[in-house]
Amino acid sequence: MPRMFGAEEVEAALTYPRLVEALRAAFQEEGEKMPVRQSYPVGTEAAPGHLLLMPAWKRGTAIGTKLVTVFPGNAARGLGSVASLYVLMDGETGQPRAIIEGDALTNRRTAAASALASSYLSRPDSRTLAIIGTGHVAAHLMEAHCAIRPIDRILVFGRNRERAAALVERARTYLKVQTEVASDLAAMVGAADIVACGTTSVEPLVRGALVRPGTHVDLVGAFTPAMRESDDALIARADIYVDTRAGALAEAGDLLQPIAAGAWSADRLKGDLHDLTAGRVPGRTDAAAITVFKSVGAALEDLVAAQLLVDTGTPPLRAAS
Repeated sequence: MPRMFGAEEVEAALTYPRLVEALRAAFQEEGEKMPVRQSYPVGTEAAPGHLLLMPAWKRGTAIGTKLVTVFPGNAARGLGSVASLYVLMDGETGQPRAIIEGDALTNRRTAAASALASSYLSRPDSRTLAIIGTGHVAAHLMEAHCAIRPIDRILVFGRNRERAAALVERARTYLKVQTEVASDLAAMVGAADIVACGTTSVEPLVRGALVRPGTHVDLVGAFTPAMRESDDALIARADIYVDTRAGALAEAGDLLQPIAAGAWSADRLKGDLHDLTAGRVPGRTDAAAITVFKSVGAALEDLVAAQLLVDTGTPPLRAAS
């Protein structure tokens, strides 16, 4: 029977330094290209939602797929907007190896991919991190960015100030960093060395006019053409990098909307994680440049994280029934 891994086991085993390096090696390897994520609208007018399918494989080694539902209105019900499971199978026999709590796996690999990109794109002396959004991925973004840069101050902005305060209090228990709630989004963005945004917004939150030279902007939340976390001015002004070219240019509203408006074009895309890790593009070369990393999620990231977890993690003594 397949082994089962809950959120606690995922978070204990997938430490950021180790997961970041596993992703670096996987993107550098340039294996077989994986399918673009499939998204299906499955909600109602009152409760819109999407089902996402994300398969990936490494022939002879591992096969995996993630099932994800995204219901943005769940916050009003006291529920997370994203729910998911990951199924890992043996690459030689096709037999199930593990069933993994997908939200924790997604949060860890999303934040690790952001940290991997930041290792090439943010200034090495970056010290102030701004977090926009108070969802589950926010705490992971804090931890991941702190793992690769000398962050000594974290500012958190959320529409719900109570949730932002709760996030700050939790962060103070495991990060030895000055962490505080920000009441002014514009001032926070202008003060940051790294801005990390993890929301399902359909309106720009990070505006180009507010971002100072030398800032790195990490956009991880918006995953459909209708969603965006940045405005046209930021995309037109910055050096743009993505997790994968195919995924970002098919799904990222942060890029597709500026393209439609004539503010930006895909030929200005600097590169993706394959390019950065392989050394085909240099990443940041100018301390005053504004860099943007836009991710929509890559199935390869899930597969790498699941393999690392199953090969090194210790699940509780339980199996799928």
